[in-house]
Parts: sequence; C-alpha cells; structure tokens
Amino acid sequence: MVADTRFKPVVALVGRTNVGKSTLFNRLTRSRAALVANISGLTRDRHYGEGRVGEHPYIVVDTGGFEPVATRGILVEMARQTTQAIAESDVVIFLVDGREGINAHDHEIARLLRKSGQRVLLAVNKAEGMRHHADLAQFHELGLGEPHPISAAHGDGVSALADEALAPLLAERAAEQAAEDAAHPDAADEGAAGEGGAPDHRIKLAIAGRPNVGKSTLINTLVGEDRVIAYDLPGTTRDAIEIEFERGGRRYTLIDTAGLRRRGKVFETVEKFSVIKTLQAIEAANVVLLLIDAREGISDQDAHIAGFITEAGRALVVGLNKWDAVNREQREWVQREYDRKLRFLSFARVLNLSALKGQGVGPVLKAVEAAHAAAFAKLSTPKLTRVLRAAVEQQPPPRKGIFRPKMRYAHQGGQNPPRIIIHGNALDAVPDSYRRYLEGQFRDAFKLAGTPLSVEFKSSHNPYLKDES
Repeated sequence: MVADTRFKPVVALVGRTNVGKSTLFNRLTRSRAALVANISGLTRDRHYGEGRVGEHPYIVVDTGGFEPVATRGILVEMARQTTQAIAESDVVIFLVDGREGINAHDHEIARLLRKSGQRVLLAVNKAEGMRHHADLAQFHELGLGEPHPISAAHGDGVSALADEALAPLLAERAAEQAAEDAAHPDAADEGAAGEGGAPDHRIKLAIAGRPNVGKSTLINTLVGEDRVIAYDLPGTTRDAIEIEFERGGRRYTLIDTAGLRRRGKVFETVEKFSVIKTLQAIEAANVVLLLIDAREGISDQDAHIAGFITEAGRALVVGLNKWDAVNREQREWVQREYDRKLRFLSFARVLNLSALKGQGVGPVLKAVEAAHAAAFAKLSTPKLTRVLRAAVEQQPPPRKGIFRPKMRYAHQGGQNPPRIIIHGNALDAVPDSYRRYLEGQFRDAFKLAGTPLSVEFKSSHNPYLKDES
C-alpha cells in the first residue's frame, strides 16, 4: 500500500447518453446506487460513491449524458454538472460505446476533455466479444491515447482500468507524503500514536454539511476569530482548510469543508458539487460534525452525506444549527423529519446549537471527544466474550432448521470504527436482526456512543463434516 494520503482521489465518469456510465459506476462501487435502464438520458443528477474495485480507495462521480453543444433545457444543466465534475476530478474516464462506434458527440466531448487539461482515460464499453484490437482502432481518432476495452455489465477489464486511472495519482501522493514525513518526523510519529488510541492524539474534526448551514461561522466561534472566509464563486478552493486550535487542554485540527456558500441565487446543480469536497473532508477526519440548518429541515443531501459518513466508518456528532431561529412548531417538525430520514444515525448524539451566538458549542466539543474515545476504544477479549455470552443467554440466536448457531467467543478486530469478530459454529445463518441486537448489547456495555460499530461472524470448520463432493 502507498503512504497514507489526506484525500481520496476523485474519478469522474463522462460520456454521452446510454453508453453505460451508471453501469460502470455500480460496478466500481459494488452497489446499485445508480439507476440503470436502456433509456437515453436516465441519469440527470450526479451520483457519488466509494470505489471498491481495484487495489486502492477512491471516490467515483457518475454524471448524466454529456452534450456540450446543448443550448436550452435540462441538457444545459446536465452539461453544467458534467463540466464541473471534470474540473473537480483528479482523473476522468471517458466512456464510449464499442458497439455503436464513434459519433459527433464523442468528438465534441473529446475536444472539450483535451482542452480541460485533466488526465483522461478512454474506455470502450460493451467490448465483450470484440475481435482483438481491430475493432478498437477507430477510437484512436479521438486523440485521447490508447482505448481500454471493458464490459461494465460483466466486469471485464474494469479492475485494470481503475488501477491504471489511479496509479500516477497514488505515486505522486506517496512521494508528497514521504517528503512531508521527512520534513516533519514528529508529526508522523504523533499520527501513528493516534491510530493506536493514545490519549494525547489530536482530534481531526471535519465540519460537514450543505452550503450555508453555518460551518464557517461555527469554526470562527470555536477559534475565537474570523479565521475562515467563504467565497461565492465555485471552484475557488481545491482543498479543505485545516485549522489547529486547543480548547480545554485538548488539541484539535478542524477541517472546514471546501465548497460553495449560497448568498443570492446560485445554480443548485453546481452548488451540489460541494459534496465532493465534503466527502474528502470526511475521509481525512477522525470525527465528523454533521451540521444541519434547523430552519430548512432535513434534506435528501443531508441524508446522502450522513450515509457516506457511516459508510466511511467515521465517528459522528449531529448539530442542529440556528436552533434559536426556529419556533416550537418548527422544532417539532425538524425532530420528526430527523427521525424519519436519519433514523440510521441512532448511534450519534444530536445537539441543538447556535454557531452565530455561541450557544451549545461546549456540549458539541464534549460529544466530539466522547465519539473520538469510542471510535478508538480498546475492547478486551474477556469482557467482550462475557457480554456476548450474557446476550446469548438473554436471547439466543434463532434456529435455522434443526441447528442453532453457537457463539463461542469475541475479540476486537480493529478501531475507528470498532470492529468486533465473533467466532463459533454455523454463524452464516445468523440474521441481520440478531446482528443488530448484539451490536446494541456491545454498544451499551462499552458505552460506544457516537461511532459506527461493525460486528462480524467467523465460523469454525467442522472436522467431522464430510465433504459430499
């Protein structure tokens, strides 16, 4: 593995309609997050997810069908989103249809990509069954280098494509990290100590959320000065801003999410690209403070960001900002919306605050410290096993057929988030509902509030079970 990097690389998928971008997105993320159908222009908004195909982690952005020459209607908005995705990405995968061949739109997209200055890989999709390289020769005329034949539907060539897309970026970042470690050896040692759960580990806290929820205001309140200035222009900040400060004897590194701040009318489709920077800030943090504007309620974008936080395994505190600006009825409505849309964040503490007036800021930092401690908690094997046995005695796992899963012992398999591995027999039959029950028992016993918790099962091989094959 390469040296640790601050941010995951961003890979944008670009191409005209119906060439298989969403299928490739689902293949790279090993999900079904993007809708896929044989309908032109099905994807209009962007989808983003965590890349799981290939040897290294990254962020994938799926875009709608790109028509750079569009002059009106939804196609203009789709083109604007794609153009912004290209600017925000570290590498672009340009997808073309191997069965239909090249058309005028492909040439126009290729021309725009050459002018962008971004690194581009040309992927020829639906290439299963194509005869050697003869059928690929026509794609050289796009002027984007060697075409890579793949099949997004079947997975052929996708892993190699992902590795080639990321290789130069990872090598460059590894060199930068090595140079930084050589220049600051103490910082590297401190980071290593922090991963082991040392009590003096500096907390890396990302302030995440939609534009204009008060992230910069909160940071300025925490550090006691106007440290962060937000601009209205898109794309002015490429990296998140890191600010170090100390409070109550505890050291923090605040990571302010790069992105847009809406003052006046800004295109919503462009504004949403701040999500990419939010994801990168989440990856660089130990704890995430998800800030939500209580006046606007819980949006789908809040839910998307919260889902990525849990998927990334980051400890979490939720802050309902501008709480002083909403009346009693609005507060009740926000709480109902939270329970409906963000019920999967039941492990996280929810706090009401006003970043502008400094109300509720102290409890937020205490909750952040507790979440950080839970994420890096060391769980002893004897106590884990005692909690497991007590839970099983109170509620045994359900039978499957004539057999009942037997759980023998548990141990910790990792930190940030805590990972508990349970050993026994026939554990493949344990349902998700019982897994959630055990998760609650462990969480209560070890006071693991504020962090996701992973419970995994590992069945022992039965030496007396004959191989029927």
